[in-house]
Amino acid sequence: MTPDFNLQPPRDKKLLRRQLQAERMALHDRHQRAMHLQEVLRVWLVSRDETAIGAYWPIKGEFDALPALYRWTEGEDVKGRHRQIGLPVINRENKRLRFHVWYPGCPMEEDAYGIPKPKDTDPFEPQMLLVPCVGFGPLGMRLGYGGGFYDRTLATLEPRPFTVGVGYAHGFVPWLEAEPHDVPLDAVLTEDGVAWQREA
Repeated sequence: MTPDFNLQPPRDKKLLRRQLQAERMALHDRHQRAMHLQEVLRVWLVSRDETAIGAYWPIKGEFDALPALYRWTEGEDVKGRHRQIGLPVINRENKRLRFHVWYPGCPMEEDAYGIPKPKDTDPFEPQMLLVPCVGFGPLGMRLGYGGGFYDRTLATLEPRPFTVGVGYAHGFVPWLEAEPHDVPLDAVLTEDGVAWQREA
């Protein structure tokens, strides 16, 4: 069944998550949108100073940032520093994320949720964190899957990495507001460009 894109988004976040995920999976031009977002990310990273970026393994039709990030690692930055990518590993006890180095072809295994993670690579401290968005709202508000992994992790990381939400523009929800546990993003990128970025 094709979702009705003209429906008003439900105020119930569980229903909203399901609707936005169904819309994302049904996007007939998702591949083209992904190519545009790859380009947006690559261009945006040119002006950034970070050399360690935490990313994610894409699931459920999420944008795959890894090709753009791999291109980013192929060269050193202007100061000659090596660039690295890390992927999250979930700690089942405290439900927080830690990060380990990832590179194409590195050993992988599934985590407790069936998502691939690096196997036996070095621990990794991200200076920037790319965060997948089911949806997003004004001022860096993010709608995730409801597990709270990123919020719990960001509340404890010191120093706190610069956080960048990535997702498709259809996921913008203008009424989305923060709850007490929510940690706002520092920037949001879509296939249309920079949707929002916190002022320095």
